[in-house]
Amino acid sequence: MINLSINNIPVSVEEGTTILQAAKMIGVEIPTLCYHEDQSVKANCRICLVEVKGAKGLLTACSTKVFEGMEVFTNTRAARDARKTVLELILASHPMDCLKCIRNQKCELQKYAAEFFIEELPFERTYQILPKDESSPSIVKDLSKCIKCGRCVEVCQSIQSVGAISYSHRSDEYRIATLFELPLNETVCVYCGQCSLACPVGAIYEKSEIEKVWKALGDPEMHVVVQTAPAVRVSLGEEFGMEPGSIVTGQMVTALRMLGFDRVFDTDFTADLTIIEEGNEFLQRLKNGGPFPMFTSCSPGWVNFVETFYPEFMANLSTCKSPQQMFGALAKTYYAQKMGISPDKIFVVSVMPCTAKKYESAREEMNSSGFRDVDVVLTTRELARMIRESGIDLKKIVESEFDAPFGITSGAGVIFGASGGVMEAALRTVYEVVTQRELGKLDFEDVRGLDGIKEAVINIDGLEVKIAVANSLSNARHLVDKIKSGEREYHFIEVMCCPGGCIGGGGQPIGTVNRVRNERIKSIYEVDANMPIRQSHKNPVIKQLYDEFLEKPLGERSHHLLHTHYRARG
Repeated sequence: MINLSINNIPVSVEEGTTILQAAKMIGVEIPTLCYHEDQSVKANCRICLVEVKGAKGLLTACSTKVFEGMEVFTNTRAARDARKTVLELILASHPMDCLKCIRNQKCELQKYAAEFFIEELPFERTYQILPKDESSPSIVKDLSKCIKCGRCVEVCQSIQSVGAISYSHRSDEYRIATLFELPLNETVCVYCGQCSLACPVGAIYEKSEIEKVWKALGDPEMHVVVQTAPAVRVSLGEEFGMEPGSIVTGQMVTALRMLGFDRVFDTDFTADLTIIEEGNEFLQRLKNGGPFPMFTSCSPGWVNFVETFYPEFMANLSTCKSPQQMFGALAKTYYAQKMGISPDKIFVVSVMPCTAKKYESAREEMNSSGFRDVDVVLTTRELARMIRESGIDLKKIVESEFDAPFGITSGAGVIFGASGGVMEAALRTVYEVVTQRELGKLDFEDVRGLDGIKEAVINIDGLEVKIAVANSLSNARHLVDKIKSGEREYHFIEVMCCPGGCIGGGGQPIGTVNRVRNERIKSIYEVDANMPIRQSHKNPVIKQLYDEFLEKPLGERSHHLLHTHYRARG
């Protein structure tokens, strides 16, 4: 252990600890902007300067490791003045339009401006109002607000291995840019939105579609239905001050009814349906000899990644649409018939933890119902804004249940929200379908958790099925490269684009970091454990759906409505 003092308070920490981390342990918060707890240390914003006895000049707390006998002072006049000057310089080149900024009250720069009580700037204002890049169907980039911290670049390049944005130019011209300054929709961006989660200010954010939803809700001619993804129920509460991982399923359903939706459904239902179709597709591939490995296809960022970087593996993607898109197709066919409503009068809204779902819903092939299957996708953050705008206090409203028929779901459907969940849900069904024997234990714990790549071998009636699970695209790239080189062989692989899976999606509440992701994962499995039905093939409404409408898995109608195809993105 290393012994030091911070502001004359003794503290003992492990070797390798930084001043920033040591200070936090004794309740001292040092301001940071470029620092992100899940990323490498950059030390480029210089707002975390502190004094260390004997050191020449001030040191950055985020990058300086402690040593035995170190004496640190975080609140000297020199340290406070230096931080304030850094902050004033940043603000001089910032539009400071907080009242109309999407990150108002959730902006790290705004928070420090308030804490440092910045009333006037001693520097000449140098900010430029630059045109927003709104070319992407999912993400808006507003460089006028960028503070050049580099957090978005690291997540795009290192965690996602996409490289759609990078550092550009030098000196006064230094900025974050796409290759050749192309608009986002002409780059390799997969629309995952992880950059928007990492951004400390309002420089990158989801493209809002809230007004389209308000308009539909206000149209008496429209029957407006909403589906909510599994991960939203364990993250929405954070937008209302609840602890990470708070389970707010019942309150969320009530809030959606109070907003005016005619029916509130659960995407878990079509997650169950995905397992039936995808499980049968996997069994069909086993019977026909491949192609292997079969990749899951419910993460649109991952699908975009394959289409962009590995088009030679498109045949390995399951042809199943994502649960979101299966829901849309059924809402405007099966549900429309049951309710006696013309499909053009049904407006389908999705609430997703994901920004790439906005792109997915707009793909030209996602209209197998004869109409656009999903009309609008809202992120968790957008739904929270609608709830706040309506004056609804999520903490105080009563709980209620989803509507039938698409509200009857299983635990297998809810674990789609966490990395490993799709694989576990598939194994719960495939094992019993193949062996005709009940599983003694439904939990496949080897595929759970935040580890980037998880592997297992499952014996199904004498067949050794090799499986893998990857979360984040850098881990997926690592796995695919090993397959490509012949170093690894698998039968079935689940890939989730975002770290931790959908619970860590780019549309989740600001402040999503790995320790928060862990809490949401725990809650997802808690919801699963308390469900009366925990396997997709035992969902009685899924059986009814096949009896009344789809006829059989992989049948003609299923193929038309529930499956898709892919195209290489140049």
